[in-house]
Amino acid sequence: MLLARGSSDDPNTWLWTLAAIALYAVLTYGLTYRARVRRGSAHPARDAVHDLKDREDPQSPRQRYVSRLIMLGGALVVGLAVALTSGPLRIVVAGLAGAATVVGWAYYDFRTARRTPAPR
Repeated sequence: MLLARGSSDDPNTWLWTLAAIALYAVLTYGLTYRARVRRGSAHPARDAVHDLKDREDPQSPRQRYVSRLIMLGGALVVGLAVALTSGPLRIVVAGLAGAATVVGWAYYDFRTARRTPAPR
């Protein structure tokens, strides 16, 4: 009789989980920073940090929903890539899937961002 285990005792599982959380935080900050630079902020790094805790929602609810679906779908793809591969191939496949997700997410946010006129 086989018993299903809910979690693994393998410490690499925790490292991958923490890496995914850290990657999400870095990407969220990077996209917020990029948006602040595009809007012409005098202090984009500081403003991006404030935006992370004070969420002013520049996107419509539909755009935000689609953006989050892209992010969660990408996380699912990366998670499946990690679960279905092993060894050095795992790192390569997870990196490529993560990079593709980030590019898709950034492209969607870029295409749906509200444009502000350039300062003269």
